[in-house]
Amino acid sequence: MYLKIYKNGGHVLVAACDKEVLGKALKHGNSVVEINEAFYGEELASEEELQKALEEATTANLFGEKTIKCAIKCGLIDPDSVIVIDCVPHAQAFRV
Repeated sequence: MYLKIYKNGGHVLVAACDKEVLGKALKHGNSVVEINEAFYGEELASEEELQKALEEATTANLFGEKTIKCAIKCGLIDPDSVIVIDCVPHAQAFRV
């Protein structure tokens, strides 16, 4: 999985995606979602590293089966909140 962490004051955004989806452009109606290195990073991370990052996240943007399963396992994502965009699972989380 690819993982990139953004920190701004007390906010922590975790962007993560499966290795297989990085670089893809997913079509959703008239929109295209690009899963690129600029946002999701160039560093591969283990499931444990992703779990640690998600524990600190105030916001998360996640794509891919493995990434979503990890977030569900951590209790951050409810399975019912996962959507599918062009056959790829996607979820976002916000802690307030």
